[in-house]
Amino acid sequence: METACMVLFLLTAVVLILLILIQKGRGGGLAGAFGGPGGHSAFGTKTADIFVKATAVIAGIFFLLSILTAWIMRPEKVARPYEQPKAPAPAQPGADTQTPAGEGTTGGHAAKDAAPEGTKPAR
Repeated sequence: METACMVLFLLTAVVLILLILIQKGRGGGLAGAFGGPGGHSAFGTKTADIFVKATAVIAGIFFLLSILTAWIMRPEKVARPYEQPKAPAPAQPGADTQTPAGEGTTGGHAAKDAAPEGTKPAR
């Protein structure tokens, strides 16, 4: 769906650009830029109205496709600023808490402190 929407979006953009370029403007349009007769339309006398209407329709389609494409390609999980992240539940009183290995009252020297008095631990 994303690919089809992007292809339609790009094709609409190209058609809109071409429609705008072939219209006669104040300076004679694209035909006048290349040395052609700027005052005369290459497609007839009534085509100016058709090009204006077609440009308006294609511009509307382009606008709708841009909104649709942005909506389809949005990220799945968007963090909303008004939602606060849930805090973890507080620990239950009396629950057994385990200290990680090497930490606690011994300062990480459990083997040294566990040796019987009068003997030195092997290094």
